[in-house]
Amino acid sequence: MPETTLTPLLQAAFTARQPLLERLQTEDTNAYRLFNGSTEGHPGLTVDRYGDLLLIQTFHEALDGHDRAEIENYYATALPGLIAVYNDRSRANSRICNPLPADVLAEAMKPRDFHEMGIRYLVQGRHSGQDPWLFLDMRAGRRRVMQEAAGKSVLNLFAYTCGVGVAAAQAGAAHVVNVDFSESSLKVGKDNARLNDLPIRLRFVQSDAFAAMRQLAGIVQPAMVRGKKMPSFPKLEPRAFDLVFLDPPRYAKSAFGVVDIVNDYAALMKLALLCTLEGGTLICCNNAAQVSRETWADQLERCAKKAGRTIRELEWITPEEDFPSHDGQPPLKIALLRV
Repeated sequence: MPETTLTPLLQAAFTARQPLLERLQTEDTNAYRLFNGSTEGHPGLTVDRYGDLLLIQTFHEALDGHDRAEIENYYATALPGLIAVYNDRSRANSRICNPLPADVLAEAMKPRDFHEMGIRYLVQGRHSGQDPWLFLDMRAGRRRVMQEAAGKSVLNLFAYTCGVGVAAAQAGAAHVVNVDFSESSLKVGKDNARLNDLPIRLRFVQSDAFAAMRQLAGIVQPAMVRGKKMPSFPKLEPRAFDLVFLDPPRYAKSAFGVVDIVNDYAALMKLALLCTLEGGTLICCNNAAQVSRETWADQLERCAKKAGRTIRELEWITPEEDFPSHDGQPPLKIALLRV
């Protein structure tokens, strides 16, 4: 069998993105997906640019030396000057498992900044976690938040490195609260905020999202449940927000509740709704590919009714052209709800 080559696939993807890349450049964005293997001919391979970092990742099987060199050589010509880092995440739990030479590892571990819509964010090719510090398919969500945020109070749930919160503040939000359980993620979020000349100070709350939402919604979060002492959590005063952004992981379990976006999105949405002012906006995200847009929209509608709230308007926010979809049903679904 003749050996397949990646170069024509990389070239086709790069050519298809030219109108988008020109638009992104005019708005001071230098971070985007260059190759989305699941829809561009090589499932399990992604290539992303974050400023001067070229991040190559595999999720199904590792690249051999020939394929890796081919990818690096192609982009060395197409986008000269980028530092290439390869992360093989094809083993269980998507953990990065390939060693890097010492000099490449030093570059990979170096914090560097990039721009998105004029906002500066930090990235590292390798760090103690597994995912990049900013998800590029969520650019469309951050863009929409910036269109909505001026003068509003914003609650950013499962904030990770606080990209949405920083974008909201830059766009003129009056008050921004970022909630995440991970101290290390919030630390990156604080660094992202410091990188920018923001008009307000952001609030960062290290907390289980269930405990935070219950308290903000005015529901008592008990310190003991069924005779068992709960883990400690920060005490929060009840407060509803004009704009709530809900971007949970696929699955997580804690003493406070279970995050399961496939089987029980309603457990999260109900509490998020209770944190949203009447007449406000709730933006919900779901990145489970097996949940269709239609099925999920029906779940959101039923959950709102059960909570005694009406979805007056539903707007779909779709990832931008560097995340092409075969069928118009991208894995990441973002629904803006007027409630």
